[in-house]
Amino acid sequence: METHTPKFKVRLGLFIAGGLAVFVIAIFFIGKQKNLFNPVFKLTTTFYNVSGLQVGNNVRFSGITVGIVDNIKIINDSMVRVDMLIKKNVQQFVKEDCEAGIGSSGIIGDRVLIITQGSANAPVVKDGQQIESTEPSETDAIMASLQITAANAAIISENLSEIMMKINSGRGTIGKLIQDSTIAENFSQTMVNIKKSTNGLNENMNAAKHNFLLKGYFNKKAKAAKKTKDSTEKIKVKEQKINDKKQNDADDKKAKEQKDNDKKNK
Repeated sequence: METHTPKFKVRLGLFIAGGLAVFVIAIFFIGKQKNLFNPVFKLTTTFYNVSGLQVGNNVRFSGITVGIVDNIKIINDSMVRVDMLIKKNVQQFVKEDCEAGIGSSGIIGDRVLIITQGSANAPVVKDGQQIESTEPSETDAIMASLQITAANAAIISENLSEIMMKINSGRGTIGKLIQDSTIAENFSQTMVNIKKSTNGLNENMNAAKHNFLLKGYFNKKAKAAKKTKDSTEKIKVKEQKINDKKQNDADDKKAKEQKDNDKKNK
């Protein structure tokens, strides 16, 4: 095949141009994602445990991706420093009392660094400033706690099942009350006896009222109740008279004022 023909040269030129175009587009998208073409400022924070956070993970503020994790460095045996690159146009909204925390983009998604909102009166952060952080919750610890809770729920469910089986089979106090008809009949008979006793007590009280020795006591009690009732009624009548007098005085005063106004108008 002739390698110096015009067709071959055109094809080679198109291939090289296409490759360069793909390369430029790839660089553009990667640079845009990494904020290489946008003005940025730097923030740092520290954690005891970064919980799987990696360089290149997104940084979010108010739910919006505003930057990336630029660097993760172990400072000492108990501290890890995380550097962030944030878009410059977001700096005016990030305050010095904002806090950084590690979250997840979904239930099993990538880890993200989340910056919380600060107070309105706090000063704006400066380039390179360190902000406070909140330690992330470990997934392993949460799963271990859920396993313990599930085990306890299984034990409780097993105990409830055993109790219900005993009740259904008539064992235990509650089971006997539910299953044994004799106990139910005895309970019904007890209620009947209590009702009869109550009726008998009422009859005895009525008989005591007509008894010669106790008649004076009951009469005295009835007179006291009547006296109290009469006193209450007298107080109500007196209050009603006072209210009526006040109302009449108010009506007379109003009528007099109306009469004076009529005279003035004439």
